[in-house]
Amino acid sequence: MSDTLRIDRTDGVATLTLNRPAALNSLTVELKEALLAGLVEVRDDRAVRAVVLTGAGRAFCAGQDLREHLGLLDAADTAPLRTVEEHFNPITLALTGMPKPVVAAVNGVAAGAGASLSFAADFRIAAAGASFVLSFAKVGLSADSGVSWTLPRLVGRARATSMMMLAEPVTAADALTIGLVNTVVPDDQALATGQELAARLAAGPTLAYAAIKQTLAFAAGAPLADALANEARWQARCGATDDHRAATAAFVGRTQPVFHGR
Repeated sequence: MSDTLRIDRTDGVATLTLNRPAALNSLTVELKEALLAGLVEVRDDRAVRAVVLTGAGRAFCAGQDLREHLGLLDAADTAPLRTVEEHFNPITLALTGMPKPVVAAVNGVAAGAGASLSFAADFRIAAAGASFVLSFAKVGLSADSGVSWTLPRLVGRARATSMMMLAEPVTAADALTIGLVNTVVPDDQALATGQELAARLAAGPTLAYAAIKQTLAFAAGAPLADALANEARWQARCGATDDHRAATAAFVGRTQPVFHGR
């Protein structure tokens, strides 16, 4: 694993830390490949029941490393034009399709693809000094990393259009007001708060969480009848699990359920 990404595991929670603090955790090819590999690794680790994504230092992620990008463009390399399909798309799908809850602990600026990756998480905990800015248009680019899909569903099309075309920073306080983040905490508490939430989720019904994520994603582009049919399929699967049976018995018996993910 590259040292541009750290993975720490504690009590069922895997914390993935983008680790290029001197460059505001901007995304090089090395870091993108490490992040994708890390997401696959924690996805397949049965001991991991929830995931936290954060950045080292004073930024969450400044997006694509434009110095590397420009160097490749100057070298007439086609790699910059392939990175969306080779890196950003698979990373976004790994986050949104993670069968475990994902918490983005946004400890500082989240720009471009960095902001997009935070939008692909299930929860966003923002430090008070954090901000979100989509700078694609400022460098003559469209959107990537799923932001055209995730952002309108979080804040509505009008605000998404404004954020993407005007590229004006959104403060943590404003992000909370428009529903872009779940909560805002003091600057030094974003990671700890994100990990506390992840630990709470890790102790919960992770199979049900995976089903909820799938039904939400499916319903976003499906007619009501199809969404109902999909809900019925997933409810039947969840209803056949040991977790459901044990939790129902615990509810009736007025005891606390213990979930094992099976």
